[in-house]
Amino acid sequence: MRRATFFTGEYYLNNRQFDIKDTIVNRDNCLYGSYLLKKRFEEKGIDLNTQDISLPSESDFILYNEMPRFTDFTDIVKEKENYLLLFESEIIRPDNWDRKNHKYFKKIFTWNNDFVDNKKYIKYYWPNKIPEKLDSFTVQKEKLCTMIVANKFQKHPLELYSERKKAILWFEKYHPGDFDLYGYGWDRYNFTGILRRLNRVRLLTALLSQEYLVYKGPVESKEKVLSKYKFAICYENAKDIPGYITEKIFDCFFASCVPVYLGAPNVTDYIPAETFIDRRKFKTYDELYRYMKNMTDEEYNKYLGAIKDFVHSDKIYPFSAECFAETICREIVER
Repeated sequence: MRRATFFTGEYYLNNRQFDIKDTIVNRDNCLYGSYLLKKRFEEKGIDLNTQDISLPSESDFILYNEMPRFTDFTDIVKEKENYLLLFESEIIRPDNWDRKNHKYFKKIFTWNNDFVDNKKYIKYYWPNKIPEKLDSFTVQKEKLCTMIVANKFQKHPLELYSERKKAILWFEKYHPGDFDLYGYGWDRYNFTGILRRLNRVRLLTALLSQEYLVYKGPVESKEKVLSKYKFAICYENAKDIPGYITEKIFDCFFASCVPVYLGAPNVTDYIPAETFIDRRKFKTYDELYRYMKNMTDEEYNKYLGAIKDFVHSDKIYPFSAECFAETICREIVER
C-alpha cells in the first residue's frame, strides 16, 4: 500500500484529524470530510495519515491542510509531490492566497472562484455531513433569533466580525428578550494586534470583558441550540468573496432554523434564495427585526419547506463530504 501524509496542526496529530468518534474535536461533524477522504484513499490503496505517523520524507505525496510555514517546508519536502487544501479566507490566513507561495504545489484545492482554473487550482465546496432526514423539524421553537459564534476580530476591509457585533449590540439594546448569543469568548476581553498574547492572561481578560445580557455561554451542539430558534444571524467571517460559503448556513438548515445570511456575493448561484433571509435586502436591523417578528406561520413554513427540499435534492451534493473526498482523491490519484 502506498503512503501519504496529511500535514495538519498539532492539535490534530496522531490521526485525530480523521477521528469522528472523538466528540471533543469532531464537534458538529466538522471532521467528517477528512474522515471520508482517508477512507476514499484507502479504497485506492493509499494509507493517508497525519505527519507524525506517515513521515513526509517517507510518503509518496503530501496533502497540506492550509498553507504550511516555510520552516516546515524543508528541502526534502519540496522535492515531493505536494498538494494544498485552502480553507481559511484571506482575513485569517493571508499567506494562503499569495500566489508566490503556491509554486511548490502540483495542485491546489480551493472554494475561491477567482483562483479556479481546473488545472492547477481545483474547485471544491465546503464539506458537510448531509443528514438523511431532518429530525429537528419537529422541535418546538422557543424564541425568535440567535447567533452562535466565537468572539473574534480581524482588521481587514472584508471582515464581518464587526458586523456580527453590531447585530449583537442592536438586539441587546432594543430587543434582548428576542435574541440569545452563544459561543466562546464573549465573557472575556479580546486583545488584538501586538497585544494579542495578553489573551492568555484569563484574569485580565475577564476583568476587562464587556457584559452582554443576551450571552448564554458556549454550546456543545449547534443543532440542538439552533433547532429551538426560528432564525439565526448567520454571517461568514468575510464578505464579498465569491464562492466563500462555509458550514454556517448548513448548520442552520440541518437544525430547521432559517438563516439570516451575509457573506458570499454569489450565494444564490449555489443555494436557493427562498431558503434564507438575505441580510443585504434590509437597510437597518430594525427593518430586519420587523420582518422576522411579523412573519406569519405560513411564510415561515415556506422557508422551512424550501430548506427541506434543498437538503433532500441533488443540488446540495457539491457541499457534501462525499463530493469533497471524491474530488480530491480523483484529482490526485486519477489525473
